[in-house]
Amino acid sequence: MKLGIISPTHDEAGIKKIKDLELDFAEFDVNADDISYLKTDEIKRALSKYGVTLGAVGRWGRNRIESDGSFNKKEQEDEFSLIDFCKTLKCPVYITGINYIDTLSYYGNITAAIKYIESLIDYSAGGVKICTYNCSWNNYIDKPLEWDIVQGHIKELGIKFDPSHTINGGRDYMYEAVNYGGNFDHVHLKGTINLNGRHIDDPPAGLDTINWGGLLSVLHYHNYSGMLSIEPHSQTWQGELGEKGVKYTIEYFKKLLFIN
Repeated sequence: MKLGIISPTHDEAGIKKIKDLELDFAEFDVNADDISYLKTDEIKRALSKYGVTLGAVGRWGRNRIESDGSFNKKEQEDEFSLIDFCKTLKCPVYITGINYIDTLSYYGNITAAIKYIESLIDYSAGGVKICTYNCSWNNYIDKPLEWDIVQGHIKELGIKFDPSHTINGGRDYMYEAVNYGGNFDHVHLKGTINLNGRHIDDPPAGLDTINWGGLLSVLHYHNYSGMLSIEPHSQTWQGELGEKGVKYTIEYFKKLLFIN
């Protein structure tokens, strides 16, 4: 397993920050309407300069499916461009999601989701692994019911897994990891604390209630060799406290991963 972090910016400064944290793997989350700000050549030079590998690129919260079940062509073209970006930078994983259309039947939604995801996989042509994220942010391919249907139909499709989303969705993250971990291609390290069904905060991973050692053992069981991507997400752990939290998480997982 490879320990990395979501890059704070998509440029040399962000990549240098990752290297300063003594990490070698980066994730880019590209959620803006306009993705033309990504300067592929500059990013490629910075990755080489600092010895950092781009482990995943993701795009969250977008409307991929229109109200009539057709594709949002702009979003599809943006995702094709991001897949090309991954190929150029030798990034192995691209992460997407599918929005639910209330005016369509469940069957209509699933049919549209499968067709859209297949368009990304066809475009990738094996060059980049396509995954869906298990966050519910404008996405419903995030849990076992849809995994059984969509991943069951599209064997090449992987899962980006974050146990905090499973907990916040009222489900069992160890159950999902044990039963679906063979399809995991990217994992987020984001802590969470909930009490009696109420979400409290997302503190640094290792300072929360998730059994990270047990989860990593399940990932070893599935021979998972992908990236573990730290995601700072707390409203409490900000500024200097947030920096300390990130460093704690790095040291915590280095010990779990036997990294000297």
